[in-house]
Amino acid sequence: MNASHDQPDTPDPTPDALLAARPHLARHALDGLLLEGVPLAAIARDLGTPTWVYGAGTIRARYRALAAALAAARLPAHVHFAVKANDRLAVLRLLGSAGAGADVVSGGELLRARAAGIPPARIVFSGVGKTAEELRLALSQGIAQINVESAEELAMLSVIAAGMGRVAPVALRVNPDVDAGTHAKISTGRARDKFGIPYAGAAALYAHAAGLPGIAPVGLALHIGSQIRSLAPFRAAYGRIAALVRDLRAAGQAVRLVDCGGGLGIPYRDEPVPSPEGLAAVIAEAFGGLDVGVLLEPGRWLVGPAGVLLAAVILVKRDGGSRFVVLDAAMNDLARPAIYDAWHGIVPVGAADLAAPLSPADVVGPVCESSDTFARDRLLPPLAPGALVAILEAGAYGSVMSSTYNARPLAAEALVEDGRWAPIRPRQELAAQWRDETVPNWLE
Repeated sequence: MNASHDQPDTPDPTPDALLAARPHLARHALDGLLLEGVPLAAIARDLGTPTWVYGAGTIRARYRALAAALAAARLPAHVHFAVKANDRLAVLRLLGSAGAGADVVSGGELLRARAAGIPPARIVFSGVGKTAEELRLALSQGIAQINVESAEELAMLSVIAAGMGRVAPVALRVNPDVDAGTHAKISTGRARDKFGIPYAGAAALYAHAAGLPGIAPVGLALHIGSQIRSLAPFRAAYGRIAALVRDLRAAGQAVRLVDCGGGLGIPYRDEPVPSPEGLAAVIAEAFGGLDVGVLLEPGRWLVGPAGVLLAAVILVKRDGGSRFVVLDAAMNDLARPAIYDAWHGIVPVGAADLAAPLSPADVVGPVCESSDTFARDRLLPPLAPGALVAILEAGAYGSVMSSTYNARPLAAEALVEDGRWAPIRPRQELAAQWRDETVPNWLE
């Protein structure tokens, strides 16, 4: 059993059940677990472990499915990938070439998107604390839109834009005060959250923005949270924003687009989640008759299911009736279980292990923290030292949240597609962690 905010207290799916629901993963009688036709054991042999592996074909297929759902709902919509979910250049290039833009929340993410070939006209800058330097960068790059989150940010942007002789296309991010029903740490649309402009003051601020030098208000934006497992919060939030669009137009303001944010959940544990078709229908219901362009900012939904974290067993510790499988991956690699009590599927990679009988085990990492635990009482085969496992749904908020805690190097990363694979980031050298540090001369 595993009870958390994210997951119900029901029996965990077995490795077989997890694989059956994931067509990009397959088991081979000799090669063991395959991702898009590539034996994960072969990647581990070449790159070592822990290693992140992403399926390019899976990402492409998910992007196309979302785009098709929006088109079928007759929405003039464009998808901007939330770079914070996975900022690897190869992933950004893949999505950009498929037609996606980028939703960025820092100057670094903006420059990453540009380095991956995403044009400025397809970049939206969100985030509650953009610095003056970041706003100047966004304006100098000529990006499509800046989502302004406060009256104070709007005033700062006006001064900067006017001083540069630029006009900033602005969408006001409105906080609709809707509880998305997700984990408190990834909920962003409630009145007590730090994000967005209070709903009650949004109309007045929009009118004020229209008269500011260097500012061109183009629409409204919202984002109510991440890993949302019901359409009801989207329907409530979009309904409030649609009403605001009507009020603004009645007052003589021009509103030509709505940025609907992201947040569509994925089935980590094979729990029911809304489909892209369901989300598209809710967007169409709210905005289909308003003649507005629609932006969407998915992150997790596009890349989460496409990634795994490969890890090797260091040892199996037995304490009375308990079995602890200690991996060489840790909370510094995948932080979600430690931060959010998040559930991730764990399946063996070896062919023999995939066919072996199962018994409960706690799966943990080597970091000196009790929170360095990936799973409790998970049904797994009798894994020997050196055996490989794959931690599933690790394509989003995995590598991007990694750290070098305990002086552990950042893991290697690889991309696979249609039976071929390539490394996209090498394992960090140990000495690289302190290469740029200096010691004051009085300590010599």
